[in-house]
Amino acid sequence: MTEQENKEILNQDPIVEQGSDITTEVVNEEKKEVKPRSSASKPSARNIQPLEDFNWDMIGKKDESYSKADREKLEEVYDNTFKLVQEGEVATGTVVAINKREVVVNIGYKSEGVINANEFRNEDELKVGDKVEVFVENMESIDGQLILSHKKAKSLKSWERVNEACANDEIVKGYIKCRTKGGMIVDVFGIEAFLPGSQIDVKPIRDYDIYVGKTMEFKVVKINEEFKNVVVSHKALIEAELEEQKKHIISKLEKGQVLEGTVKNITSYGVFIDLGGVDGLIHITDLSWGRVTHPEEIVTLDSKIQVAILDFDDDKKRIALGLKQLTPHPWDSLDENLKVGDKVTGKVVVLADYGAFVEIAPGVEGLIHVSEMSWSQHLRSAQEFMKIGDDVEAVILTLDREERKMSLGIKQLYPDPWENIEERYPIGSRHNSKVRNFTNFGVFVELEEGVDGLVHISDLSWTKKIKHPAEFTSIGSELEVIVLEIDKENRRLSLGHKQIEENPWEVFETIFTVDSIHEGTIIEMNDKGSIIALPYGVEGFATPKHLIKEDGTPARIDEKLEFKVIEFNKDAKKIFVSHSRIHEDINKAAEEEKRVKQSGEKVSKKVNKPADKIEKTTLGDVTDLAALKEELLQQEKKNKQ
Repeated sequence: MTEQENKEILNQDPIVEQGSDITTEVVNEEKKEVKPRSSASKPSARNIQPLEDFNWDMIGKKDESYSKADREKLEEVYDNTFKLVQEGEVATGTVVAINKREVVVNIGYKSEGVINANEFRNEDELKVGDKVEVFVENMESIDGQLILSHKKAKSLKSWERVNEACANDEIVKGYIKCRTKGGMIVDVFGIEAFLPGSQIDVKPIRDYDIYVGKTMEFKVVKINEEFKNVVVSHKALIEAELEEQKKHIISKLEKGQVLEGTVKNITSYGVFIDLGGVDGLIHITDLSWGRVTHPEEIVTLDSKIQVAILDFDDDKKRIALGLKQLTPHPWDSLDENLKVGDKVTGKVVVLADYGAFVEIAPGVEGLIHVSEMSWSQHLRSAQEFMKIGDDVEAVILTLDREERKMSLGIKQLYPDPWENIEERYPIGSRHNSKVRNFTNFGVFVELEEGVDGLVHISDLSWTKKIKHPAEFTSIGSELEVIVLEIDKENRRLSLGHKQIEENPWEVFETIFTVDSIHEGTIIEMNDKGSIIALPYGVEGFATPKHLIKEDGTPARIDEKLEFKVIEFNKDAKKIFVSHSRIHEDINKAAEEEKRVKQSGEKVSKKVNKPADKIEKTTLGDVTDLAALKEELLQQEKKNKQ
C-alpha cells in the first residue's frame, strides 16, 4: 500500500477522534469496505500493519517539542509549586509578615493566609520565618482571602495527642490551674481536663488548694468526644505500685506484730491507719481499755502511732489493728488488796435505766444496779440518782478478777433502816407518811427513804365504803397512819388509817338496833338493791322488795324516807334496812288490835312494844349521841380535807 492510499483511508474514517480506542481490526474492517479504483490496486488485509511510533493521542493536536521524560519533570515542578489543601485540614506554614492585628502565613497555596494576632498571645516571641501549624477554616473568603487558625490547629493536635495518650496508656504531664466542684481543672496539651478529688491521691485529700499551680503526672482515664470532656487521674499512677507494695507488706504480716502507721481517717466506729501502702482499721473498742465515746478522744489525723496486728484476711486484704493491746490490761494491774466491802470512787461513764457503770480506774468499771442506789423498794431509774460524768463513792459488793467484773452499791454507805425497824416503828405507833402509789386493794405510803408500808383499802375508813383508794386520797398527799404489823424479813409494814380514830361501830351498835327506825336518803340504786345514807355518815342496804312504799310504788333515788333496821352486823360493818317493813308492821299491829277488840281480850303489851322501840331508838341518850355526832362530824371533815 502506498503512502497516498494510507492518507485516503485516514481521511475517509469518520470514527477516528482524539483519544479514541479503535483497534487495528476495526480499522481493517473499515478498510475492507473501501472500494478500490481498480482490481489491480486492491490492498490485501493481511499486509496492513500500524506504525510502530504512531501516537494516536496527538491526532488533531500540534506537535510537542518535549520528550516524555521532560514532560514528567515539568509536571513534578508544577505540582510542587502549589500545595493541594482542603478546608478542615491542618497544615504547616511559614510566617511571612507580622503586625499588631494579624499574622500572615504562607502554606504554599495560591494565596497567603491571615491569622488573628490574639491567637499567638500565649506563644513565645513569634518572628518572620517561624514555622507554625494552622487550621484551614476557609479556602477563599468573600474578600478572596485564605482564612487560617493557629488556635484550632493546636486544639486538633491536642485532641489527637490526648486520644493517643489514652489509647497507649501513656503518662502525661499537666498543670493544675484551679479548683472546681468535686476536684481540679488540669491543663493537658492545652485542653482543660477534669481531675476528680478522689483521683488525686490514694489517701483522702483535706486541702485541695495546696495542689493549685503544680505540674504533675497523670493518666488519661476517660474521653467523651461528644462533649469534649477529658478525665485524668494521678491516683492511677501510684495504685499499681501500691498494690505490689501492699502484697509485699501483707505477705510479711504476723499476728501480734507491732508496726508504725499514720492516722489516715477517723470515723465514729474506728480509725484507719496507713501502714505504708496498705490500710488497717482500729475498731473503737480496740483504741483504749477504757470507754471511748469517739476516736478523736484518742488519736489525731496524720499522727504516727504504734499499732499491733490483731488479725488479717489474705483474700479481702483487711487488717484488724489494736492500740490498747500495746499496754497491759488494767485489771491485771488492779490493786491486789482491793476486796469486797472496800469503798472506791469513780466517774459515771454509762447510764441506763437498770443502773450505772462507774470507772474506778482506766479500763476498770463496776456496775451500780438501780436496786443498790437506795434502800427504797420503789421502781426507779438510775437517772434519778446520778448523771454521766458525776464522781460517786460506792462500796464493792462483788469482785471477780478472772471474769473482770465488779458490782458496786451506794445505799451501803448509809445504815439499813430495817435493822432496828421494831424500835423506830413499833406496832401501834403513829406516823406521818407520803402516798406513793395506788393499787385496787390499797395505798402504798413511804414513811422514810427505804421504809414503805401498805394501807389496805378496808383500813382507810370505818364508815365510808371505798371502791378505789383514789376516792379517799391522792398521790403525793400526806396521810397519818398507825403501824399494825411488821414483817422484817420481807421488809413489809401493814399500816392503817382508820385505826387512828375509835371504832364508831361500837356506838352504832347501840343506836342502829334491830327494829329501830331512822331517816335515810337513797343515794345509789341497782338491780340487787339500794344504798341508803343514814345519820352519822353510816350507810345501809335495802333490797328492792324493802323499797315498796305504802301506796305500792317503789322508792326512787334521792328520795328521803324512814327505814327500819332489820339486821346489824358489827364485824362486817353492814346494816340492812327496810322501808316497807314500817307500814307492814303498823298494818299488822292494827289488825291485831282489831282482832283483840272483837274477841273482847285485853290488848297485849306486845302490840305496844314496837312503838316503844321506835321511841327509844329515835330519841336515845341525847348526851351520848351528841358527843358521837360531834366526833363523827370532825372525822368526816378531816377525811374531806
